[in-house]
Order: sequence, then structure tokens, then C-alpha cells
Amino acid sequence: MTEEKAKMSVGKKIVVGLIAAFLVLTVAAYFIGVYYFSNHFLPGSKVNGLNCSYMTAGEAEDLLAQQVGAYVLAIGTRNNGQESITAEQAGLVYTPDGSVEKLIKKQDRYKWFMAFSQSSIYEMGASTTYDKDKLAEAVRGLKCMQKQNTVEPSDAYIAETEQGFEIVPENEGASLRRKAVQKLVAEAVSSGKTVLNLEEEGCYKKPKVYSDDKTLVKNCKQMNKLTDVVITYDFADRTETVDRSVIKNWLVKNKKGNYTLDKEKVAAYVNELGYKYDTFGCTRTFITYDGREKTIPGGDYGWAIDQKAETEGLIEAIKSGVTQVREPIYAYSAWSRDTNDIGYTYVEIDLTNQRMVFYLNGDPIVDTPVVTGNPNIPGNATPPGCYAIDAMMTNYVLKGEDYAAPVTFWMPFAGNVGIHDATWRSEFGGSIYQFEGSHGCVNTPYDQAEIIYNNIGIGAPVIVYE
Repeated sequence: MTEEKAKMSVGKKIVVGLIAAFLVLTVAAYFIGVYYFSNHFLPGSKVNGLNCSYMTAGEAEDLLAQQVGAYVLAIGTRNNGQESITAEQAGLVYTPDGSVEKLIKKQDRYKWFMAFSQSSIYEMGASTTYDKDKLAEAVRGLKCMQKQNTVEPSDAYIAETEQGFEIVPENEGASLRRKAVQKLVAEAVSSGKTVLNLEEEGCYKKPKVYSDDKTLVKNCKQMNKLTDVVITYDFADRTETVDRSVIKNWLVKNKKGNYTLDKEKVAAYVNELGYKYDTFGCTRTFITYDGREKTIPGGDYGWAIDQKAETEGLIEAIKSGVTQVREPIYAYSAWSRDTNDIGYTYVEIDLTNQRMVFYLNGDPIVDTPVVTGNPNIPGNATPPGCYAIDAMMTNYVLKGEDYAAPVTFWMPFAGNVGIHDATWRSEFGGSIYQFEGSHGCVNTPYDQAEIIYNNIGIGAPVIVYE
């Protein structure tokens, strides 16, 4: 029994010894690990995505330096364009600053044995430097920065087409804000960012006005509304058209920013119409009964557009939007609106030959000698010109300072001058007017005056010439 006890005692001692040895080795291994991982990264350590397990700070920094050296910034440009800037182009290098060493010091090396089943992810701003001049040059060298590849943006605008006014869409172009690009690229390189999209970052210049701009849309609608009308002026054998091609030049914005018509420009157009078509008081060419061409000065017969009223009328017609044929508002009107506004019913008085011819619809139904005003007495000569019959009266008494003469047919023109019968005369024509002429009136044989009176009307032209 004693021998057996002795054997058991030895066995226990061996087991205890082995346990003690194991414990010593374990403790030794633990502290060796603690010491080792005091300057090495724990297993499962990743720095900026790089596996740095078991690496010293120097080894990890070498790996980071390689990563920095392989750096490429991918730059996305408009229309899916791709460019890049490398670390070499930017002069980018890794510069140790003790950050890696700090990461090692911060790790819990006393629990190193637990790290085998865990992982530690470290993100740190890699200590890098770049050459500002090199980077700036690299940015300037990008294709998207070259002048030949630059298209300036253009605003949406209103253009005239055959159908009217339309909005031409904006053009985004391809022109970069250079300072913004330089700044963003520098920030990307400095932070280690590897992808940069210039369009997403808002680096491209933008149009100031887009096609959906409320003011632009409103202006286009107003311009179309004001110009989508055709006004045709009727001048008998001639016409004038006011359409988009004319009206567009009259468009202006009022104080509220709305399109309207420039009254002064409309008035200028109406004035041009007057200059072209007015005949009132104008000198005109006239072919006499015997084929002579005479220049007839002034008078009060003819057409004259009422400038103010017609300007207002034209503006209202345009604003109504109703296409129409329009006759101007006249201050004075004549019997015919043709180019030959005298027409074919008129009285023609030849002072030199003391002859009066009355045409009715182109037929001379009166051709008679007359006695006109005495040219040798101041104020008595019958005035040359083209006049209109002002009134028509029967059984009228002509009165002057020293006379009162009753007449049956009185057709005044040119003020107090007129055509009338003169029953007190027995002769007409010749040179009577030079010594026994009237006070300016046209003395006419009774029967001829009656024919004229019965076939003429107020406003009929009377052409007087020498």
C-alpha cells in the first residue's frame, strides 16, 4: 500500500508540474502577444480598406503610401464623359504623421487573443500632400476645360416662326465654372475621394432662363395674342395690311411687365398712312376737258385721316383679335376713295377760258360759258384749287357790303364763293370777268345751273384752274 501511495504521489506531482508548465507557457505566450501587439496591428485590422494585420506602423505606412501612389480621381463630365487625374499628375504623396502609430497604441493589445475571431476597421484621413501647381495644371489640362470643347449655355427665348411666336428651349451648353472645378478637385484629392461628378456637383454654368419660365411663357402668349390678327385697310383700288410682320414692331412692355402696343409707334404708322393716302389740301395733277394737264393747288377737297381717332381705333381693332377689313376714321372725306379721288362726277372751271364743264358719271352734261370773279379787284378773284361743295340751297340771297342778289340755285365752295345762276346777266364767257366780273362766285346761265343743282350733291369736287 505504501508503494502504491508513493506511485500516486509521483503521478500527482507530474500532473501538477505539467499544469504549472502549461500555465507558465500560457502566461509567457500571453505577455509575448501583449508585447508583440504593442507595435503591431492586431489580427483582422484594416486601415482605409487595407489589411494591416500583424504589420508595424512602418509597414502599414508603406502600404498606405503604395495606395496613395496608385490613387486615381475619376472625373465624370456632362453627357457621360469620363476623365481622370492620377497621384503623379497631382504630385500626391503620403506623408507619415504618426496617425498609424496612434492607431496601434489605441488598440487593446491585452485582448489580442480575442482578435483572431474579430475584425477592426479603421478609417483615417491619410496624411497626404499634393503639389498645388501640378494639380492646377492637371485640372486645366482636362479635355472638358479646353476652349474648343466649351459651349456657353444660352437662355430660352421667344422667336418668330411662320405660325407665330414660339419659345426656343435653353441650351445647357458645356461650360464649366473653372474656379469651382479647381476647388472641388483639390478637396477630392485632399480627402482621398476617388469619384467626382462635375454635373452632380453643379460645376457647369447654367442658363438664366428656362423654357418653362413663367414670365417667358406669359410673354409668348401675350405676343401671340396681340399679333394673331390681320387688319386690312380698304382704300378702294389699294389696300394696306397690318399683320404680325407689322404689329411685332409695335410691341412694348408696360410698367407691369405685360406686352402691349406702343401708342407712339401705332400713331407713326397711321401718320404714314396719312402721308400716303391723304389728299385733303394737297396739290394734284388734273387732266382738263380738252386734254391739258394742270397742276391744281390746295383747296379743301379730299381725304384726311383723323390721326388721333384712327390711332385709337387701330389699337382697339388689334386688341380685339378679330381679323377684319377696316376703313380709316376720316376727319375729311371725298366722293371717291380711288387713287383718282375726284372720281367721275365733278365740276371743272377754266378761269382763263371762262368755261365750266359738269361731268356726271364721266359724261359732260353741262358745258357752259361763265363769269367768274374780277381778278383786277383785290379779293374778288375766284381762287384756283380743288374744293368740295359745302351746301346746296334754293332761293338764296347773296349779300355783300354794297349788294344783295337773290339767286335760285346756290352751291357754295371755298367759303363764300359758289356756283349760282345769274339772271341779271345776258352774256357769259369771254373777257367779261376782267371788267365786270363777280365778287368771286361763278355766275352761270340759269338753265345750266339748274342741271348742275339737280345732279350734284354736297361734297362733290369743284376743280378751279387758270
